[in-house]
Amino acid sequence: MAEGTYTMKVNLDDKTVDMTVSGTFTPEKAKQFIDDYQLKLASINASEFILEFDCRDLDVVTKEMIPDLENCLALYKSSGFKKVEVGIKKSAIISMQLKRLANNVGLTTFEVIQKY
Repeated sequence: MAEGTYTMKVNLDDKTVDMTVSGTFTPEKAKQFIDDYQLKLASINASEFILEFDCRDLDVVTKEMIPDLENCLALYKSSGFKKVEVGIKKSAIISMQLKRLANNVGLTTFEVIQKY
């Protein structure tokens, strides 16, 4: 399994926060991601923005990753984005896992979108 990597960009013109994640995240990498996220979002009003999350290269969610992923989804909910869009490849398993985790944390502005 490839080590997890990510990119994060605030696009002020389009009012989007563009994120990409791939591979499998270690707890250390997850912490680094959250620190970067909080730093980048400090300068915007998230309720005016759509979080566009590209998860096409994310591996299936393992049991060990669930708490970290739930924490991230809870973080997106608490940020108050207008909408959270997650792009995945055609994987019913990942789609179901993500939707279930979003429901668990009460993230109602969540949508999974097929991207190729």
